[in-house]
Amino acid sequence: MKRLGVNIDHVATIRNARGGIHPNPLEISKQAMKYGADSITIHLREDRRHINDKDLKKIAKTKIPLNLELACDYKMMKIALKNNPTFVCLVPEKRKEITTEGGLNVVKYFKKIKFIVNKLNNKKIRTSLFINPSLRDVSYSKKINTKCIEIHTGKISNLIKSNKNYKHELKKIKRCSRYANSLGIEVHAGHGMDYKTAKILSKIDEIKEFNIGHFIIGEAISIGLMNVIKRFKKIIRK
Repeated sequence: MKRLGVNIDHVATIRNARGGIHPNPLEISKQAMKYGADSITIHLREDRRHINDKDLKKIAKTKIPLNLELACDYKMMKIALKNNPTFVCLVPEKRKEITTEGGLNVVKYFKKIKFIVNKLNNKKIRTSLFINPSLRDVSYSKKINTKCIEIHTGKISNLIKSNKNYKHELKKIKRCSRYANSLGIEVHAGHGMDYKTAKILSKIDEIKEFNIGHFIIGEAISIGLMNVIKRFKKIIRK
């Protein structure tokens, strides 16, 4: 059965706008799980622009299945090993970017990524690599020995929202998903998705998990977190 991971980074963004304690990422995480989320995703950025170390520590201490997104960095690896989240997804990171702009360069940083993944695997933390829909990147992910990949869906999401032809990008995602599955790698999808994008990508049998954040938090302001999560769960499991 397909799973929904709810990214709560922008709960922290709203909190940080006033510098207070509300809204509380831990409490929103608990609510999201109550409403049907299968896991919670947080991205601990090096500049701590939203989620901070205290948020990570508090959520990691609970029984909530936690997917921790991190830059491919030795210092961040040590933070993951110390907090022992359920899952870790390694992502590319640039300080000047507003949001993650693409997948990891698994060829250029192969040795570094492999070292970090090995350390996390040894700690029994499920590992994932955030990659572009590229067969080459899937092949390198297998060599790295990651347990999962998360396909960057930003491009197809933007094409769909702009009412542009997305068929070529969809074909690439399908091809990569099937290839990864044949190699024994679990396939996830994430970035920029809304209801329409999730509906289209949910038809790909090999995609087992959808990680969605910005749209869920934004839509929750209008119709409530429970309603958004229930709607996404209905979409991805049809």
